[in-house]
Amino acid sequence: MNTNQTIPLRRLGHSNLRISALGLGCWQFSKGEGFAGKFWPIMNQDDIDEIIKMSLEGGINWFDTAEVYGKGESEKALSQSLNNLNIQEKNALIATKWWPFMRGSSSITTTIEKRLEALSGRSIDLYQIHQPFSLSSVRAEMKAMAKLLRNNKIKNVGVSNFNEDKMREAHDVLQDEGYFLASNQVKYSLLDRRIENNGVLAAAKELGVTIIAYSPLEQGILSGKFHHNPELIENLSGPRKYSSLFKASGLKRTKPLIDLLEEMAIKYEVSVTQVALNWLIHYHGDTVVAIPGASKPNHAKENIGTLQFTLSEEDMAEIDKVSRAVGRF
Repeated sequence: MNTNQTIPLRRLGHSNLRISALGLGCWQFSKGEGFAGKFWPIMNQDDIDEIIKMSLEGGINWFDTAEVYGKGESEKALSQSLNNLNIQEKNALIATKWWPFMRGSSSITTTIEKRLEALSGRSIDLYQIHQPFSLSSVRAEMKAMAKLLRNNKIKNVGVSNFNEDKMREAHDVLQDEGYFLASNQVKYSLLDRRIENNGVLAAAKELGVTIIAYSPLEQGILSGKFHHNPELIENLSGPRKYSSLFKASGLKRTKPLIDLLEEMAIKYEVSVTQVALNWLIHYHGDTVVAIPGASKPNHAKENIGTLQFTLSEEDMAEIDKVSRAVGRF
């Protein structure tokens, strides 16, 4: 199978990796295992294969997973799909994450073989600290990551959910070791723009760190479907149905943004979610990339449509203005 190479690629941090502006988030491939796996219905491998295939053919060339997603089941499902489809490593880059809660930095090096085994021996192009709460310091964690780099166990280092100070510390420690921090994966969307005011985005631009935006569609709110059919909320599984965004007051507050996104969707002949994602990956130049998920093939098709157009500067500015009025800063 040949992947589509016509989509423009951008550099991941200061690395040599060239990535598509969208990756595919793979939390939903957890197969129902562990606490994290309970958030999603169990998917069969054939559907996962189809989603991976469509994503690759549409120009997406990287996939974000994690140790905690189904206790390695997401990693296994991803690598199994790539093997089933005979995809070469260079055409499907893999980002995964070490889970730090109640563990120390020594676990980073002692568990790496399990991560590689779950990925069927495929390279870890980006290895991330999943969140900042650990029994070890940021310094100790980055030194462990540097050891993995020196031993060619991983290719690049990232963090996730790190605030500005911790991100800068991670960057400085890696720099002292002769390496660099490639990315910080954080929550970011048109309805949650806190990284623009808490120093994270500014520091990322200053340091040349790529921001990887998760929950870029606010768990589906930015699709507008819940505004048009609030009864859909009753059928949701997991905790998101209890979020303030899904309450009547939240839907009312965010409706002006949905209305504008719908206008833009008609103008560009695309979907509302494609407009929301397109703003996210272009408004800050090449700094921000996003990892929407896909639990059905049509979700993958939606994702890749985002890469096939670019909003005008004027339209992005208008979306920015309305987003600021209704979003979280």
